[in-house]
Amino acid sequence: MFTTLIDVETLSRHVADPDWVVVDCRFSLDDTEWGRRDYETAHIPGAVYAHLDEVLSNPPTTDNGRHPLPPPEIIRERLGQLGIAADKQVVAYDTANGMIAARLWWMLRYMGHEAAAVLDGGWQAWQAADLPQQTGIEENAPRQFSGAPRTDWVVLAKAVPNAPLLVDSRAPERYHGREEPIDPIPGRIPGAVNYFYQKNWSADGLYLSPEQIRRQLKAVLGDTTPAEAIFYCGSGVSACVNLLALVHAGLGDGRLYAGAWSDWITNPARPIERDA
Repeated sequence: MFTTLIDVETLSRHVADPDWVVVDCRFSLDDTEWGRRDYETAHIPGAVYAHLDEVLSNPPTTDNGRHPLPPPEIIRERLGQLGIAADKQVVAYDTANGMIAARLWWMLRYMGHEAAAVLDGGWQAWQAADLPQQTGIEENAPRQFSGAPRTDWVVLAKAVPNAPLLVDSRAPERYHGREEPIDPIPGRIPGAVNYFYQKNWSADGLYLSPEQIRRQLKAVLGDTTPAEAIFYCGSGVSACVNLLALVHAGLGDGRLYAGAWSDWITNPARPIERDA
């Protein structure tokens, strides 16, 4: 069973395995249909497509962020439509070193499905290895997904100020409030420390070793256990990379503020910090 990362060579030996489900999660905020088009042009054979807005997010229910987490009954339905059931090994990939794929990985884990991994290096690594590609749209036969949510892994805005440790996963310039290319208000949640999710991989797009990631994350966590820490980003997506990194490093599971910065700023009464 693969529970964090998997390399392209290993995946290539299992693409025809009926007990494996491969999910393409390509997505771009600049063009929300780009990922689907790119998937149709070429993808890993057998892979089905999961759109961030349509499958991995939901209209606001518990928060007002840009990519709210769907309620458990909707997650169960959508995972089943992808062909995922308890006996399936799931592999998710994208073109962003797992930034979107990690959201699916985390949702599966949140719903109790441990056999989920992100493809190390993503679609680019598959292409670089000159492995087979498929065009068009593929679908799996629907399955019954019956997982139950680990509700303590998700926090709402009211719990954020009392967090022993709050980790902002966005780029440093957004954390400091010097740039904000996506949300209408720059800054960060008061007291948050910064650990940019892209620090988990090297220049070649492959994740650092568990030992290296462990050293980096321990420097951020200090005396706080992962279970006490709350991770957030802009909309509850890229923070999942840091949650993946925690598990890959053998440190355990953290908590996610899924509404994230895009939810936090919807209430003018909530404080914000920014640097000069």
